[in-house]
Amino acid sequence: MVYVCGIGIVSALGVGVGANLEALNTQKDALDYPRYVRTIHRVPVGEVKEVDDTNTILPQPVSRTALLGTLAAQEAIADAGAIPKNIPFISATTVGGMDLTPLFYEEFAADNRKGRLRFVAQHDCAASTRFIRQQCGLTGYHTTISTACSSGANAIMQAARMIEQGLCDYAIAGGVDALCTYTIDGFKSLMILDAEKCRPFDVSRAGLNLGEGAAYLVLRSHRVQGKSYCRLAGYANANDAFHQTATSPEGTGPQMAMRQALEKAGYGPERVGYINAHGTGTSSNDASELTAMKALFGEKIPQFSSTKSYTGHTLAAAGSIEAVYSVLSLTENSAWASLRCKEAEGGIAPLAKNCALTERVILSNSFGFGGNCTSLVFAD
Repeated sequence: MVYVCGIGIVSALGVGVGANLEALNTQKDALDYPRYVRTIHRVPVGEVKEVDDTNTILPQPVSRTALLGTLAAQEAIADAGAIPKNIPFISATTVGGMDLTPLFYEEFAADNRKGRLRFVAQHDCAASTRFIRQQCGLTGYHTTISTACSSGANAIMQAARMIEQGLCDYAIAGGVDALCTYTIDGFKSLMILDAEKCRPFDVSRAGLNLGEGAAYLVLRSHRVQGKSYCRLAGYANANDAFHQTATSPEGTGPQMAMRQALEKAGYGPERVGYINAHGTGTSSNDASELTAMKALFGEKIPQFSSTKSYTGHTLAAAGSIEAVYSVLSLTENSAWASLRCKEAEGGIAPLAKNCALTERVILSNSFGFGGNCTSLVFAD
């Protein structure tokens, strides 16, 4: 068995577990217009206001991705208590250090003899993993996962598999992404950014809001004694290979991921008390996820919500941020409300207010581009 023994998080709701929990308890989102990221687009984002952008003028430039990830990982390790330093570190990201890269090209475009190469040295995804690992004093195996929006959940899944296979007794895993010009421009070109605050599962939904943040979980084996929030009881990854940026209308990948995760956990669909849905707020995603839930649960869909209505879609960090929120659901015995859904798609409404759990089993969904779909199951 795999237990969660430490959690750390940074999101637009705040730095640290306490700030995030307070916002969830009071149903207060953190979506606003950008302060640090440079963009011509007037769209709400979930920006971490507590972390400014002075990193770009340091003698050794550090990407915003690396900074956010370090804060979350350090909190998770401190929360876990006395754990070895030679444990695996599995980090997920899609943005990497792309927030720094434009600073090189601004000078290089004007004069190809100029441009600070240090601004592109952290462009690749693995650079943030190495930096976070170093700052946390970790010395064990480390790797980077980049599977779009399911990345953070897949990192957690890989760590759990390593523990179950006896390769280690502890591991730290999660994801991090920072807002940058390239990301906003890219999603704008797909025409799926909402000009207002997103409203997942509402019939009037018009797209997602991008966000940034990081979250990490320290996992331990049942072979060692120690602190425990809950179990990571099940997990699964599936791919419906339908489209580069969409899951199938039938929700084939999401169905498979949820069903197989519950099967691994040894639970039937009736045991689920709350689903932290992927719930991006785009027309196709929410419809596909609802179709998948109906196929799996029939007429008895559990309580569900999208916490992206608080933080925005944090891309590679989404799976791990929502994993932390799922752990907090169990510790607080609370299913979190979904914000701004006034008229539900097909009459199937997400939670309008925080409610007590009906069952002590949480399903957390992360469905990425390319149909890469992952579900995690948390339970007592």
